[in-house]
Amino acid sequence: MIEDEIADSTKYAKCAVEKKDEYPQLAKTLYDISTDEMRHMNLLHGEVVNLIEQYRREHGDPPADMQAVYDYLHERQIEKANDAKRWQEMYRV
Repeated sequence: MIEDEIADSTKYAKCAVEKKDEYPQLAKTLYDISTDEMRHMNLLHGEVVNLIEQYRREHGDPPADMQAVYDYLHERQIEKANDAKRWQEMYRV
């Protein structure tokens, strides 16, 4: 679901940039929705971190293959989130 939130954030931010000059109020609404989607992403990420910490307390380090999947997805999500943030920044300038 984290990647869905990031994709939606990017989608709304791109639309905000596209509509900014012609429909400023609509663009602001789209930008606000984009930032809400990033907040959702952060909430979900916090839950993942909590689950990993809980697993570590109860079982020690996660299996190497599980950690590798997390590391891969996390890196990909960071890149995509940075793209969404760049679109949000374009709206703000």
